[in-house]
Amino acid sequence: MPAPMRPLLLAAVLAGMLAPAWADAQASPYIPLDDSRLPLLEHLITRGEIEDPSPMIRPFRRADAIEALAAADTLGNSSTARLIRKLRGDFTDSVGNSWAVEGRAGGQAYTHARRDLLHPAGPKGVRPYAELGGWATFGNIVLVTRPVAEPRLTVDPDWQGRPDLKFTGRIADAYISAQFKYGNLFYGQMDRNWGPVGLPGIPLSNYGYERQGLGIDIGTKDLRLSAFATDLQDEVDSLGRTVHRYYFVHRLYVRPWRRLTFGLWEGVVLAGADRNFETRYRNPLSFSYLANTIGLGDKGNVLLGLDAHWRAFRHAAFEAQLALDDFQYQNRNGPDRLADRWALTIAAFGPLGPLLAWRAYYTQASSLAFRTFSRFEDFTDNGVGLGRNFSDMDQLTFSVSVPLADRWLATPDLTLLRQGEGNIEDPFPATPAEMGQTPQIFIGVVERTFRLGLGIQGRQGPLDVQANAGLHHIVNWQHEDGRTVNRFEGRIQATLGLRRQGVLR
Repeated sequence: MPAPMRPLLLAAVLAGMLAPAWADAQASPYIPLDDSRLPLLEHLITRGEIEDPSPMIRPFRRADAIEALAAADTLGNSSTARLIRKLRGDFTDSVGNSWAVEGRAGGQAYTHARRDLLHPAGPKGVRPYAELGGWATFGNIVLVTRPVAEPRLTVDPDWQGRPDLKFTGRIADAYISAQFKYGNLFYGQMDRNWGPVGLPGIPLSNYGYERQGLGIDIGTKDLRLSAFATDLQDEVDSLGRTVHRYYFVHRLYVRPWRRLTFGLWEGVVLAGADRNFETRYRNPLSFSYLANTIGLGDKGNVLLGLDAHWRAFRHAAFEAQLALDDFQYQNRNGPDRLADRWALTIAAFGPLGPLLAWRAYYTQASSLAFRTFSRFEDFTDNGVGLGRNFSDMDQLTFSVSVPLADRWLATPDLTLLRQGEGNIEDPFPATPAEMGQTPQIFIGVVERTFRLGLGIQGRQGPLDVQANAGLHHIVNWQHEDGRTVNRFEGRIQATLGLRRQGVLR
């Protein structure tokens, strides 16, 4: 563990050790974002049948899902009631100290190696896939590990590991978590997403695979503070010096009314030759933009954000996420004014008839979003976005979720993606004049993708399937004016598994 992160971990451990006995609670693993049963849970949340355990923050714990399902469980025999009872049974673990081991093996087939179907890259192929996961709970402590053998990674352009091997793998989950009534402490790695379901979150997402770091989550359902600190990959500057890079993101969640929640968050990228992860940047109760950027002053790239979640009626809910990068509060009309950089998402969802659910969202990122004058302070890690991986774009999607036989979820969707030539890895404009000539959004020839797609996810006995495919009509393909193509893009992963669990004595 990096030395600068030790004080935060020590404080977290002491807080857990000093927690009074009445604050104890049995620890529980988090539900991985790639769990094929999670979409059925999200379907129930979308319909408003169960309460969202952590609005716009994923993952949540199995215990949180069980609590939400138990509160909605009824003796009825409707399709929704059966689905709630089935999921409650799936995620209910042995009482007290327990363990579980699960192995899965199968294969993957894909039309391109990148997981993002709307930005195809890499070759097509068929590859084997296998994982072996296990967890154990000891009172307030849970240990989780899930190594994965996944040869596809070697040709995925977003994979940050070794591309020179024919066979490679990753650790999808590996963490220790101490959990109490009013707080959870976390060290290790797993997929995270901070934002509306269905899109990579702006401040933090699993687009670039799991990320290792130290996290804390403290509070109640009405007031909660979350923070996550992680190292980024070192780079080398033009003088041959090693540049150390770090990322800290924290979020204050407030629920003033039962149906309305807000989240104020901030992400900070620090970089420099021989730089440390200074303590003042890892204070979850500090406001770095005020304390450091316009306070003490320092070279750090700060992204400010606001989340909102409103269950307006039983039949509709709305979410929004807005981010501003280095917002200029003075000299806004001067010749040297920096361009505002932003990203936003607006989402709406609700039930459709007695069983289905609908979801719609619009998202946009400006042409210079996630970049700054020093490329070492961009919101990227080894060229892959920490949250979003693409700027200079907008996207409109409408989807419907359809549960099938209480085990599967089908999700047809319609999408329009407009992608400009601005790239998250491009150099930032070097002068005010160059910046003034850069469009706020949509640089160059805009590629437009019209998608009609279908996703299928679920688990029946030992069989687990996750598939998504669509027909893409692409105008100005690869940003060539007037070039139009029609493509089929898809991927499927199918595995068979065995599971064993028991009680620790």
